[in-house]
Amino acid sequence: MHIGLTYDLREDYLQMGYGEEETAEFDRPDTIAAIEQALLALGHQCERIGHIKALISRLAAGARWDMVFNICEGLHGIAREAQVPAILDAFEIPYTFSDPLVLALTLHKGMTKHVIRDQGVPTPGFHVVHNENEIDRVDLTFPLFAKPIAEGTSKGITARSKITDRRELAEVCRELLAEFKQSVLVERFLPGREFTVGIVGTDDSAVVIGVMEVVLKENADAEVYSYKNKENCEELVLYRIPDAEAVAACSDVALRAWRGLGCRDAGRIDLRMDERGVPNFMEVNPLAGLHPEHSDLPIICTFMRIPYQELIARIIASAAARIG
Repeated sequence: MHIGLTYDLREDYLQMGYGEEETAEFDRPDTIAAIEQALLALGHQCERIGHIKALISRLAAGARWDMVFNICEGLHGIAREAQVPAILDAFEIPYTFSDPLVLALTLHKGMTKHVIRDQGVPTPGFHVVHNENEIDRVDLTFPLFAKPIAEGTSKGITARSKITDRRELAEVCRELLAEFKQSVLVERFLPGREFTVGIVGTDDSAVVIGVMEVVLKENADAEVYSYKNKENCEELVLYRIPDAEAVAACSDVALRAWRGLGCRDAGRIDLRMDERGVPNFMEVNPLAGLHPEHSDLPIICTFMRIPYQELIARIIASAAARIG
């Protein structure tokens, strides 16, 4: 196949004047090179396209592809991850990963949890704070946890994200509202173990390829998978394959969430256990990072002895099967 590759390169946006945290979700050159090399090794033609504006220019000039391998995160708007897929849908060009509806929904953590809760998937109680006036309306039992409603890569999550009283709740919510200019998700803090689950496939064909436990080291921000911990994971975080009982429980919850949300081809579900040891849905990442050494999904594959090229092959196969 002739496959186009859409992506947001971090260094491009840094050169435009954006900051380190603003561009934290964007990709490094070696990620793009790794995907390209895998596609070429699988026998496909691969053409680099780049970000959304480059895609629009290429489409306007008449360029077309059999499929687009899309990992664009987008920069502006609450539905920014959905923008490239929506454009590709308009031009009837197939692409990997989830559609605009799923990507718009899942970037908004509050709306996602409404859907998950209605499906009976366990998730901690929550309240969405849209402005300062709503902080006093939060009626949840402390401790709580607060984070921006529509960010990834743990942006906005710090050691202060775990909240123990009303004063801290007001302070943290005001800071997040001011810094990120978006609503804040406040949810009940869960004290148990933390996991991320790698999934490949769509609907009934979706399967768990591995479950990885996230263990914070002594020098890490305690109890929270913060932006600092994630950016410095080699020094602050231990990743490991958990016991079989935890794998089975996490796999069940993750697959129910993945299928219920309508996610496609590949991605991750983040879970945390409550005080009873029940895995709860925390977040979904339908556009999971694909750096071969530093991103969670490829790390899971490494644990499970799935080569990087095989992961890319499974993603393409899933997309091709549903496209027909």
